[in-house]
Amino acid sequence: MGFSMRINFVDVICDDSLRNSYINGLKNGYEFDIRLSYYRGLFLSCVNSFALTVDGEEVPNSEVTFSINGKEFFVDQLSSLSSEFWKLLEPAKIKVLKKGGLPKGSHNLKLDFYLRVPYLPLPGGDSDHNYVPLDSCGEKELIIEEIGGE
Repeated sequence: MGFSMRINFVDVICDDSLRNSYINGLKNGYEFDIRLSYYRGLFLSCVNSFALTVDGEEVPNSEVTFSINGKEFFVDQLSSLSSEFWKLLEPAKIKVLKKGGLPKGSHNLKLDFYLRVPYLPLPGGDSDHNYVPLDSCGEKELIIEEIGGE
């Protein structure tokens, strides 16, 4: 990809959103929120690529889910979800399945996340399906603080 548009209205990875997730009192992973760094909402089918790296370790997409509108999807499903609309102001929850979750402390989250703008054809594109890519990548240090009985 030789060209992509980047509009930084907000940080993609939301501050203070990293926490471990539990099932039946056992840590089964962790979760955090992301925002759409664009000036309008988009359908989930506009997701071109999603890759998450946590503390330098790439997380397989098969272990990551994306939740909006009260629904949860595996990341690899997103490109086929043409009727699920991600509203501009609604954060999406990213959940990662990882036995034991993450330890207390600071963690580096890096998200390589590209969308396509469905109403902006790529100039000089050789196909009817080439649209301007939107760079929504982000990287941030977030802290997990174990509270109470967690």
